[in-house]
Amino acid sequence: MEGWLPHIPKNTPVILFQNGLGSQQEVAERWPDRPILVASTTEGANRPEPDVLVHAGVGDTWVGPLTDSASDYTESVVQQLAQSGLRVHAENNIVPRLWQKLVVNAGINAFTALLDCPNGAIVEAPLYRQTIDGLCTEIAALLQADTGERVTPQALRERIEAVARSTASNTSSMRADVNAGRNTEIDFINGYLVQCGQRNGIATPVNQMLVQRVQTLLPFKQSD
Repeated sequence: MEGWLPHIPKNTPVILFQNGLGSQQEVAERWPDRPILVASTTEGANRPEPDVLVHAGVGDTWVGPLTDSASDYTESVVQQLAQSGLRVHAENNIVPRLWQKLVVNAGINAFTALLDCPNGAIVEAPLYRQTIDGLCTEIAALLQADTGERVTPQALRERIEAVARSTASNTSSMRADVNAGRNTEIDFINGYLVQCGQRNGIATPVNQMLVQRVQTLLPFKQSD
């Protein structure tokens, strides 16, 4: 963004479509005077080959402002994106939506990358079954500390497994990145939860384990 934002008029809205949390806030803090919006989507897509893009699941997309000036652009941005045929909704308080997506990504993506399997296969895998309850206990504590939302670890596990089963044949973005030799989003998914734990004095051993193990999949690329 450092490279191309200087060439774009300052009143042009910028919409960030990214998994995880942390990177969006960095952008908003770096350019607070620009209309920075962020999106959260449940659409599914993957790229099995460089020149092939598969739309693997229909979902919903929410768009909301991160900077003060972005509020004036939300409705027009939603209308323009909706012309694509996607179901797009305005969401003035977008951060809780990002957390909802973060919870699911944190409970699925790293496991699919480590096991090299589609989403649905994780729920019976020993690594997942041995660690998911601890992971959900950590996330529940982090959610309450960071957002005030109270949710039980069991409810989080049920949410994660419902998504894993409903997208059973899908390949997560993290698994795709590992297989393609690209940097993963681990630092902004489970890694963000580790940082959140450090800010709030909450131990996150399962999230730390997942971050470290995913990083070892691409030790040279990930450290760039």
